[in-house]
Amino acid sequence: MRPSKREADELRPVTLERGVSRHAEGSCLIHCGDTKVLCTASVEERVPPWMRGGGTGWVTAEYGMLPRSTGSRMRRESTAGKQSGRTQEIQRLIGRSLRAVVDMKKLGERQVTVDCDVIQADGGTRTAAITGGWVALHDALQWMAARDMFKEDPMIDHIAAISCGIYRGTPVCDLDYPEDSEADTDANFVMTGSGGIVEIQGTAEKDPFSEDEFGQLMGLAKNGISRLVSLQKTAVA
Repeated sequence: MRPSKREADELRPVTLERGVSRHAEGSCLIHCGDTKVLCTASVEERVPPWMRGGGTGWVTAEYGMLPRSTGSRMRRESTAGKQSGRTQEIQRLIGRSLRAVVDMKKLGERQVTVDCDVIQADGGTRTAAITGGWVALHDALQWMAARDMFKEDPMIDHIAAISCGIYRGTPVCDLDYPEDSEADTDANFVMTGSGGIVEIQGTAEKDPFSEDEFGQLMGLAKNGISRLVSLQKTAVA
């Protein structure tokens, strides 16, 4: 029995609330159970120096956890003067994931930055950031389209992410913190709406997992991401 009483393939309740930021070109507040992440997308008429003059755009991401997103207060990374390795790894993952579904040539020589700020953490913050970040990015591109900033829509597909793992010997989908902290195996799956695999991060926290167990996790992830993409479609309809 899972601590949350969910079935093995059951997601936490998910909501995607658009337009939560007055100033951002695109924004989404995603709730995955008790995990809450605010995603905002900002459009800039510039690209990184190494891309200038190439005629293509760029999508990047930044990620951070607010001091009381966890049970005890965390120190702001800005006060430490540098980002942790975990933060850098997560925001690179978010950026790679979002770039996988955007045609940079159609975007033009502009940059869209998706900021993902964790308001409350209960497991799966990076996967929630990718799923909610897509909605914020979608709305930013729609904002650009309304101003004739490109000729063709650069958005190629949906993208969403979910965590799966082996908890007390059973493969389960969408780990919350109590499961994540005790899981035998923990994996994050990033996939497009059409079923393409963008990234898989899998680790045996205790005993090594088998190919068959990985196949079960993959199946759970595909079904879970399919449901998340359906929620994205409903949110932006």
